[in-house]
Amino acid sequence: QEYLDFRKERSRMLLSRRNQLLLEFSFWNEPLPRQGPNIYELRTYKLKPGTMIEWGNNWARAIKYRQENQEAVGGFFSQIGELYVVHHLWAYKDLQSREETRNAAWTKRGWDENVYYTVPLIRTMESRIMIPLKISPLQ
Repeated sequence: QEYLDFRKERSRMLLSRRNQLLLEFSFWNEPLPRQGPNIYELRTYKLKPGTMIEWGNNWARAIKYRQENQEAVGGFFSQIGELYVVHHLWAYKDLQSREETRNAAWTKRGWDENVYYTVPLIRTMESRIMIPLKISPLQ
Protein backbone atom coordinates (compact mmCIF):
# COMPACT_ATOMS: atom_id res chain seq x y z
CA GLN A 1 0.00 0.00 0.00
CA GLU A 2 2.87 2.35 0.83
CA TYR A 3 4.32 1.88 -2.65
CA LEU A 4 0.94 2.48 -4.30
CA ASP A 5 0.54 5.68 -2.30
CA PHE A 6 4.02 6.76 -3.38
CA ARG A 7 3.18 6.13 -7.05
CA LYS A 8 0.02 8.17 -6.74
CA GLU A 9 1.89 11.06 -5.11
CA ARG A 10 4.70 10.85 -7.66
CA SER A 11 2.25 11.03 -10.55
CA ARG A 12 1.11 14.45 -9.30
CA MET A 13 4.69 15.75 -9.59
CA LEU A 14 5.71 14.04 -12.82
CA LEU A 15 5.44 16.37 -15.79
CA SER A 16 7.02 14.12 -18.41
CA ARG A 17 9.05 10.97 -18.78
CA ARG A 18 11.24 9.57 -21.54
CA ASN A 19 12.65 6.08 -21.87
CA GLN A 20 15.47 4.70 -23.95
CA LEU A 21 16.64 1.21 -24.70
CA LEU A 22 20.42 1.30 -25.16
CA LEU A 23 23.01 -1.05 -26.60
CA GLU A 24 26.70 -0.84 -25.78
CA PHE A 25 29.30 -0.17 -28.43
CA SER A 26 31.28 -3.35 -29.12
CA PHE A 27 34.63 -1.53 -28.92
CA TRP A 28 33.98 -0.04 -25.48
CA ASN A 29 34.70 -1.59 -22.09
CA GLU A 30 31.80 -3.34 -20.41
CA PRO A 31 30.91 -1.46 -17.20
CA LEU A 32 32.44 -3.30 -14.27
CA PRO A 33 32.36 -2.65 -10.51
CA ARG A 34 35.19 -0.36 -9.47
CA GLN A 35 36.79 0.90 -6.31
CA GLY A 36 36.07 4.43 -5.23
CA PRO A 37 35.53 7.01 -4.35
CA ASN A 38 34.85 8.28 -7.86
CA ILE A 39 32.67 10.80 -9.56
CA TYR A 40 31.10 9.95 -12.90
CA GLU A 41 30.52 12.05 -15.96
CA LEU A 42 27.67 11.11 -18.27
CA ARG A 43 28.18 12.78 -21.63
CA THR A 44 25.21 12.67 -23.99
CA TYR A 45 25.52 13.42 -27.68
CA LYS A 46 22.52 13.82 -29.97
CA LEU A 47 23.79 13.07 -33.45
CA LYS A 48 22.55 14.07 -36.86
CA PRO A 49 20.39 11.29 -38.36
CA GLY A 50 22.39 8.86 -40.47
CA THR A 51 25.71 9.44 -38.69
CA MET A 52 25.82 6.62 -36.12
CA ILE A 53 28.11 4.35 -38.15
CA GLU A 54 30.56 7.17 -38.81
CA TRP A 55 30.46 8.12 -35.09
CA GLY A 56 31.12 4.53 -34.06
CA ASN A 57 33.98 4.09 -36.50
CA ASN A 58 35.70 7.25 -35.23
CA TRP A 59 35.20 6.35 -31.56
CA ALA A 60 36.48 2.82 -32.11
CA ARG A 61 39.81 4.52 -32.89
CA ALA A 62 39.48 7.35 -30.36
CA ILE A 63 38.77 5.23 -27.28
CA LYS A 64 42.41 4.07 -27.13
CA TYR A 65 43.41 7.63 -26.23
CA ARG A 66 41.20 7.56 -23.13
CA GLN A 67 42.18 4.25 -21.50
CA GLU A 68 45.34 5.09 -19.55
CA ASN A 69 43.58 6.02 -16.32
CA GLN A 70 40.78 3.47 -16.72
CA GLU A 71 38.33 6.36 -16.95
CA ALA A 72 36.23 4.83 -19.75
CA VAL A 73 33.29 3.07 -18.09
CA GLY A 74 30.84 2.52 -20.93
CA GLY A 75 29.58 3.73 -24.28
CA PHE A 76 25.98 3.21 -25.39
CA PHE A 77 23.66 4.18 -28.23
CA SER A 78 19.87 4.32 -28.42
CA GLN A 79 17.83 1.60 -30.11
CA ILE A 80 14.38 2.57 -28.85
CA GLY A 81 13.26 6.04 -27.84
CA GLU A 82 14.99 9.10 -29.23
CA LEU A 83 17.32 7.74 -31.92
CA TYR A 84 20.86 8.83 -32.77
CA VAL A 85 21.65 9.45 -29.10
CA VAL A 86 24.99 8.35 -27.67
CA HIS A 87 25.98 8.19 -23.99
CA HIS A 88 29.57 7.97 -22.73
CA LEU A 89 30.17 7.23 -19.05
CA TRP A 90 33.53 8.21 -17.54
CA ALA A 91 34.96 7.74 -14.03
CA TYR A 92 37.31 10.18 -12.31
CA LYS A 93 38.66 10.49 -8.78
CA ASP A 94 37.51 14.11 -8.65
CA LEU A 95 36.96 17.15 -10.86
CA GLN A 96 40.68 17.95 -10.88
CA SER A 97 41.58 14.50 -12.26
CA ARG A 98 38.79 14.92 -14.82
CA GLU A 99 40.38 18.12 -16.06
CA GLU A 100 43.88 16.62 -16.11
CA THR A 101 42.76 13.46 -17.92
CA ARG A 102 40.77 15.36 -20.54
CA ASN A 103 43.65 17.80 -21.13
CA ALA A 104 46.14 14.93 -21.43
CA ALA A 105 44.11 13.43 -24.30
CA TRP A 106 44.92 16.52 -26.40
CA THR A 107 48.66 15.79 -26.09
CA LYS A 108 48.24 12.40 -27.77
CA ARG A 109 48.82 12.28 -31.48
CA GLY A 110 45.56 11.41 -33.24
CA TRP A 111 43.06 12.54 -30.57
CA ASP A 112 42.54 15.92 -32.25
CA GLU A 113 41.84 14.20 -35.57
CA ASN A 114 39.13 12.03 -34.02
CA VAL A 115 37.52 15.08 -32.43
CA TYR A 116 37.74 16.93 -35.75
CA TYR A 117 35.77 14.19 -37.52
CA THR A 118 33.14 13.64 -34.82
CA VAL A 119 32.20 17.23 -33.92
CA PRO A 120 30.36 17.86 -37.23
CA LEU A 121 28.16 14.81 -36.51
CA ILE A 122 26.77 16.33 -33.28
CA ARG A 123 23.52 18.30 -33.00
CA THR A 124 23.70 18.83 -29.21
CA MET A 125 25.78 17.61 -26.30
CA GLU A 126 25.37 17.57 -22.53
CA SER A 127 27.56 16.69 -19.57
CA ARG A 128 26.36 15.64 -16.11
CA ILE A 129 28.50 14.94 -13.06
CA MET A 130 27.10 12.16 -10.88
CA ILE A 131 28.07 10.82 -7.45
CA PRO A 132 27.28 7.13 -6.90
CA LEU A 133 24.99 5.97 -4.13
CA LYS A 134 26.55 3.73 -1.48
CA ILE A 135 24.69 0.73 -2.96
CA SER A 136 26.13 1.26 -6.47
CA PRO A 137 28.74 -1.25 -7.69
CA LEU A 138 30.37 1.70 -9.46
CA GLN A 139 32.06 3.49 -6.60
